[in-house]
Amino acid sequence: MNAPTYTISTKTIDLVARVAEKLGEIRGAGEYGRNLRLRKINRLRSIQSSLAIENNTLSLGQVTDIIEGKRVLGLPHEIQEVKNSYQAYEHLFEFDPYKVKDFLKAHKYMTADLVKDAGHFRSQGVGVFAGTKLIHAGASYQFVPQLVTDLFSWAKKSDVHPLIKSSIVHFEIELIHPFMDGNGRIGRLWQTLILSRWNELFAWLPVETAVHENQQGYYDALQKAGQTANSEIFIEFMLNAILQALEELKKITGIFTEINTDKLS
Repeated sequence: MNAPTYTISTKTIDLVARVAEKLGEIRGAGEYGRNLRLRKINRLRSIQSSLAIENNTLSLGQVTDIIEGKRVLGLPHEIQEVKNSYQAYEHLFEFDPYKVKDFLKAHKYMTADLVKDAGHFRSQGVGVFAGTKLIHAGASYQFVPQLVTDLFSWAKKSDVHPLIKSSIVHFEIELIHPFMDGNGRIGRLWQTLILSRWNELFAWLPVETAVHENQQGYYDALQKAGQTANSEIFIEFMLNAILQALEELKKITGIFTEINTDKLS
């Protein structure tokens, strides 16, 4: 089994320490764990942002309406993407991040009624294009099942910090490109899954929103890391996104705490 190639830079170590510090501050406040409304809002933000990265045009308000069963004017496939993503995130705690069968099950939730091979690895070549220019060619389809198996086997045994490990797995999923469609969505979901096993707060942290806000940086990090097959640049990008999401969460949690305090008064 070939282990992923990555470098842990001094910048990465610094970012891990800063993320840990922010987690401690949020845990100390305590409000977030009790606030179910805030959790739901952040879950919907995660879904809307992850889909927006893939050019879904529905707003957060529309996504909320769809999940609440209201009628929404929109493209049928975009509405279906929202319903599917919600199902995938709702089943998050049922998945084992190191089991291939759960990876395929999550993909089935994510792409049901949208692609014919939902829940199955691709059986042909695939590439990512910018216009007519090939940006990235996925691994040969014959090798995909073994590559994913090897990746999860490495991740399960590795003692590298979960913040770093989850970013490596996310990058490697995009590098392998195991499916015909949905690779970006499943890669982001799987990073969330690995992190939520380390700290449950990550199940409700909208890291995808921070990624969407710097979408070009996300693509650039994927491309630069892909050119060397070393995930260092991508790890640093994702840790910055996580830190941004935590800082935003700390602000929002403070606002919710003030609102609840006012209500009690």
